[in-house]
Amino acid sequence: MKRFVALYLAIDASTSTLAKVAALKRYLADAPARDAAWAVYLLAGGTPRRAVPTNELRALACEAAALPEWLFEAGYAATGDLAEAIAYVLPDPEDKLDEPLADWMEQRILPLRALDAAARREAVLAAWRGLSADERFMFVKLVGGGFRVGVSKLLVQRAIAEWSGKDAAGIAQRMMGYTDIDTPPTAERFAGLLTDDASGARGGQPYPFFLAHALPGEPAALGARSDWLAEWKYDGIRAQVVKRDGQVWIWSRGEELVTERFPEVVAAASTWPDGTVVDGELLAWLPGETEPAPFALLQKRIGRTKLSKAILTEAPVRLLAYDLLESEGVDRRQEPMHVRRARLEQLGIATSPLVDAEEWTGLATAREQSRERRVEGLMLKHRESAYGIGRTVGAWWKWKVAPLSVDAVLIYAQAGHGRRANLYTDYSFAVWSRAPRDAAEAEAALDAPDGELALVPFAKAYSGLTDEEIKRVDRVVRKTTVEKFGPVRRVRPSMVFELGFEGIQASTRHKSGIAVRFPRMLRIRDDKPLHEADTLDTLRALMEIGTDGVEVGDE
Repeated sequence: MKRFVALYLAIDASTSTLAKVAALKRYLADAPARDAAWAVYLLAGGTPRRAVPTNELRALACEAAALPEWLFEAGYAATGDLAEAIAYVLPDPEDKLDEPLADWMEQRILPLRALDAAARREAVLAAWRGLSADERFMFVKLVGGGFRVGVSKLLVQRAIAEWSGKDAAGIAQRMMGYTDIDTPPTAERFAGLLTDDASGARGGQPYPFFLAHALPGEPAALGARSDWLAEWKYDGIRAQVVKRDGQVWIWSRGEELVTERFPEVVAAASTWPDGTVVDGELLAWLPGETEPAPFALLQKRIGRTKLSKAILTEAPVRLLAYDLLESEGVDRRQEPMHVRRARLEQLGIATSPLVDAEEWTGLATAREQSRERRVEGLMLKHRESAYGIGRTVGAWWKWKVAPLSVDAVLIYAQAGHGRRANLYTDYSFAVWSRAPRDAAEAEAALDAPDGELALVPFAKAYSGLTDEEIKRVDRVVRKTTVEKFGPVRRVRPSMVFELGFEGIQASTRHKSGIAVRFPRMLRIRDDKPLHEADTLDTLRALMEIGTDGVEVGDE
């Protein structure tokens, strides 16, 4: 595992794409195929299931380091990262374990899930006794389910292509499904990435997803309206449905095989001809409705492996097709978009409808109806565009409506991970239970948190700020901390942020009674005093715009 740890540290220490690619190429040049298989799996986003609960890891760290719990928790709070805290406090290693990455994964880490608590304890302690601090850090990340690294799948594919001399597009195609959690990587699977076989996908293998860029300005800059197809941008789960050899497979955009979670989609796709692959959106869609249900209803199906008759009836799901990638066993991705769409319609598969507007101004008017239609805006696709890999500038654009937004108060902060482990980057926000009369009443309420006027938490966010803004907020957090809960700091409220989010709905899980979807920080509101931040009533009013009031329960 030493080589993989060195690779991880080299990648984590650099912001240069070229340096990261070079580090991975050096690793691949020297690593045995079994180790390379696991390294590519992990770096490309593969996530082995958590083998040891984090509370067990914390208790074992206290035992191994002979530390009281409060002292370990103080160290954890200082680092903001459990693996880093454990690596720091453990005594020097007694042994020197120098085993290949594949052996660690297959013989030491994955089997931990099947052990009882006593056997798991001995296995973890034995591993810690034989590893350096950096290797212990990696071990905890892998067994605790917290492994993350700053590389994209495209970067990994680029490095493999440059190292092997193979075509990057072919590598990307063959990597689809490689990180499936139920299919551990092997030397044979890694060798399969490097094959010269150009015969295309086999079995349930999907194609790499084609992604759109956010439209940077007005659509008129794209040229003639007649050159572009416009579709509604639906808010569901992007998926590919594969029908080959009499079987159906459903893949999420994250390359997770989710076939068993959507039996009604499987049943519909079973009628397709063999050799058909469709890209589309999984949507909750109630019988008799002309529009999909809000995303909140689809959430009731996400993550479920056992589906009761009740949930299938309450939240039925259907596929709305965006594109045809394969038909009659033939890869259609290089055909023009309008040709692929015509083939899709000939198959009789429900397709995302085109928006009928001859001019850009008419399309802008139609886009204003997005929230009423429960969509996020429009997709613009050039009529002649091929179906690419990843994002190709100029071919597909997403023209979304502006996010819903509120002005909220920072109340909690937690440290980030990796290079940001020493900065407070993850924040919790609140709105007022009602509007304060003035600044004085707001300040008085901060000293009486259980009073009638209070700040009510409703969202967490960690994206949207620049590095300089994060450093500024970090200084404020450290200066205004009034209480600590492990890695979390409660601050005296002093900063107002504009938060944007894609959706909002009622929720019994949250103290505010409200949940928002994809919250992020749009800006720091230096111009807005604390008492002018928004209220629960503001959020409730947005619910009338953002959803149809679907309740999100604890099911």
